[in-house]
Amino acid sequence: MRTLKLHFPDDALPTLETFLKQTKEARVFRRAQAVRDVVKGHRLQTVSDTLHFPSSALRKWVHRFAHHGVQSLADRPRSGRPPKVTGALAHHLDRLVDQDPLQHGSSHSQWSCQELATVLARQTGVQLSRESVRDV
Repeated sequence: MRTLKLHFPDDALPTLETFLKQTKEARVFRRAQAVRDVVKGHRLQTVSDTLHFPSSALRKWVHRFAHHGVQSLADRPRSGRPPKVTGALAHHLDRLVDQDPLQHGSSHSQWSCQELATVLARQTGVQLSRESVRDV
C-alpha cells in the first residue's frame, strides 16, 4: 500500500472540527470525520476499515481536502433533473401537516397523503404524487 505524502496546514484540525460542528449533511459529515482522522495521523487503511469507507474514496477526499480545503468535501452538483421537493416545499408541507384538514375542505379529521398532495398543489402549484408526499 502506498503511503500518503501530503502536507496539511497547521489549522487543518481546527478547521475540520469547526466544519464537523456546522455541517448538516450526513454524507459530508462522514467524509470530514474520516479526513480528520487521517489528518490526526491515523493510517488511511485503518480509518477506511473503521468507518466502512472504501480506501480509494477516502484517499480521494483526503487529497481534495489537502489541495482545496473543507469546501471540497461537499457534494458536487449532480446531473439530471433537480428534485421536485425543495427545502421550502418540504417546510410548507410540514406546516400544512400541523393544520386541521377540516380547515382545508377535507371531510376527514386526519390527513391522507393524497389530500395533502391536493392541498399542496392548490396552494403552491407543485403537483406531487401521494408517494412523494409520503416520502417527505
